[in-house]
Amino acid sequence: MPSLFDSSVAQPLADRLRPQTIDEVVGQDHLLSADAPLGRMLITGKVSSFILWGPPGCGKTTIARLLAHHTDMAFEPISAVFSGVSDLRKIFETAKQRRQTGRATILFVDEIHRFNRSQQDGFLPYVEDGTVVLVGATTENPSFELNAALLSRCKVFVLKRLTEEALEAIIARAEKLTGRTLPLVSEAREQLKAMADGDGRYLSNMLEALFDLPDRDLANGPLSVEKMMTVVARRPAVYDKDREGHYNLISAVHKSMRGSDPDAALYWVARMMTAGEDPKYIFRRLTRFAVEDVGMADPNALLQAVSAWQAYERLGSPEGDLALAQLVVYLATAPKSIGVYKAWNAAVRAAKETGSLMPPMNILNAPTKLMKELGYSDGYEYDPDTANGLSGANYFPQEMGRQKFYHPIERGFEREIVKRIAYWDKLRKEIENGRR
Repeated sequence: MPSLFDSSVAQPLADRLRPQTIDEVVGQDHLLSADAPLGRMLITGKVSSFILWGPPGCGKTTIARLLAHHTDMAFEPISAVFSGVSDLRKIFETAKQRRQTGRATILFVDEIHRFNRSQQDGFLPYVEDGTVVLVGATTENPSFELNAALLSRCKVFVLKRLTEEALEAIIARAEKLTGRTLPLVSEAREQLKAMADGDGRYLSNMLEALFDLPDRDLANGPLSVEKMMTVVARRPAVYDKDREGHYNLISAVHKSMRGSDPDAALYWVARMMTAGEDPKYIFRRLTRFAVEDVGMADPNALLQAVSAWQAYERLGSPEGDLALAQLVVYLATAPKSIGVYKAWNAAVRAAKETGSLMPPMNILNAPTKLMKELGYSDGYEYDPDTANGLSGANYFPQEMGRQKFYHPIERGFEREIVKRIAYWDKLRKEIENGRR
């Protein structure tokens, strides 16, 4: 029975289109050219263990198979989804026997991140003694998903999403293989490549559906964009809410708003929403942004965040989507200040260092006679009753003296706060000099 990795003519078009030589691999020249890492392995014939990290359909399996073929190494493919320890033991035993005859083995593990930590540790002795050359393929960040011990023994090569040029090369190869021209008008051809979203395998599956159309469906000539959409399905966004894609996109949202780019911010939020992200998570992050990055430069940002969140919860989607979009634009175009953020962190550090110090006695309430006799609230001045609304008292512990945590900037509403603090500092100095 043919396996997933066989290249039989009876296989689907996606497998029939698999490159038969390294030169036919598209979109990964940064790894496969003569002066690139994998290209050098092919030239020298010396293959060491490595991890291929990239999005679906970019050629990870194909590259590993061709590398084995070009170096005359045995190719043992397994999937971490369907294989277990017993399968690995059989492969390791076969590889040992094969090694005694002078032939090396490439163990290709698709979705290697699916193996747990202990299973990954099981590779180590066989990789170290050269029983197998491990080639792992993953769509997830190896830094998060693979053991440090395994990573230290493998190089990591990053594959790129296929470009429009690379996707066009696949279409041309399919046309040559089938002996037919893709039955699409030029606009539909471009739309097809956009729908593939850098995934060569998905593009191949769509091509097969189009080439398999009966003649009666093509009686009126090449298909328009609308007709094509009835034949092929739109590719769902690649997005795992608990993995790196999730954090990459929210990072892009933050950086875009921080950089005052409302258009980019809207794009990344739209990407998250269309991929199925929980709106509560997005609103939570935007509300945090309102107090962390906008802060006192525009205190109204927090009110906007909470109001937009409430509006979305009342309206739902799609009506409430505009509340989300409005908040994104508001935050992206608001003046930014991290003065409160820095002040809070500085205050927390100081609190940890001086957590046992008492407040000054004069600002403590004295509800009992004993406390009054001990000096609680003695000399306290009620600031609103003073001439300038400021007593100039010290509100820090006596052992600390006054501290400066909050440093407002000359931007947005904080420009007014700068003036206020400067005025109060001036009054404090005048009061202090008057007491001397």
